[in-house]
Amino acid sequence: MPDFKMEEHSEILEFNYLADQGGNDEIITESASVVHGEPPQDESGPPEVNSEMEVLQEKVRKQIIKEGHGNKPSKYATCFLHYRAWIESSQQKFEDTWHEQQPLELVIGKEKKEMTGLAIGVSNMKSGERALLHVGWELGYGKEGNFSFPNVPPMADIIYEVELIGFDETKEGKARGDMTVEERIGVADRRKMDGNSLFKEEKLEEAMQQYEMAIAYLGDDFMFQLFGKYRDMALAVKNPCHLNMAACLIKLERYDDAIAQCGIVLVEEENNVKALFRRGKARAELGQTDAARDDFLKARKYAPGDKAISRELNLLAEHDKAVYQKQKELYKGLFGPRPDPKPKSKNWLILAWQWLLSLFYRLFKRERQKAD
Repeated sequence: MPDFKMEEHSEILEFNYLADQGGNDEIITESASVVHGEPPQDESGPPEVNSEMEVLQEKVRKQIIKEGHGNKPSKYATCFLHYRAWIESSQQKFEDTWHEQQPLELVIGKEKKEMTGLAIGVSNMKSGERALLHVGWELGYGKEGNFSFPNVPPMADIIYEVELIGFDETKEGKARGDMTVEERIGVADRRKMDGNSLFKEEKLEEAMQQYEMAIAYLGDDFMFQLFGKYRDMALAVKNPCHLNMAACLIKLERYDDAIAQCGIVLVEEENNVKALFRRGKARAELGQTDAARDDFLKARKYAPGDKAISRELNLLAEHDKAVYQKQKELYKGLFGPRPDPKPKSKNWLILAWQWLLSLFYRLFKRERQKAD
């Protein structure tokens, strides 16, 4: 069981790496240094974009949300992308691959007819780029629309929010469907190693793109068909990609997404120490201290000598103690004994006047009694 070693320099915790004999680097620990990154918006309608509108074709226009890097895919390149799609007139969303957590594989020049406009847009994007595409109905679902899934009315213009995860040129290999099991696992493993190299350079967004590409080669439909050693081989690549993505997401302060990545691994390996540790880290950052403690305690059960796990448990204990002290100070005296009432100050002039009145009253009463 690997040790989750952490080296602290000021307030930055550096990542360490552990390479196995096969050379498959795997990220071991997280960093608390902050790198700002935002996940795509998830609202009822398309995001508002203020960038310049670029006309790609008469019926396809593009607005950049986030710049990409590198080259653009050429014809017959196999592209992996996430997208959301809305009917422009009603703003009704009818498709969302982010929600399904399954990127689309699109071969430029071999796309379905209803995705012609989408393919034109993707062919004009760079890896990592996110953009808003405005596609006319002629290059979408056409005059008739689509009445199965997805349900798109006739002559409906479409708005796409698209992120190009990455692409493979034809010369680099076959399409996924034409590969053998070993070839797909091999390509995914190379993507994972590329992601690790980018991660070491602190290029977190680019690293995550490589991990997502690797995972795309090992999708659920593919994994469902694997048994025995082939499934073990695939999981040995796929699970580290999810864990490494979780490590990136923690650095990017996207803790909910990190928890989701760890959860995917824990479905396959409920006692995976790295998944429990990183999920615990993310939960602690979200203030979910009880759930975080449960994860750390379970991780310690399978890695009892791990110093990083012990450190996190100690941090939680110190946090609980600090919270208790604050609560104690806040409510101090609230349920304590009631303070003694202060005696009322006496006005001696009033008391003297009252004594004189009583004296006069007694003298007056005595004189009346004598007269009677």
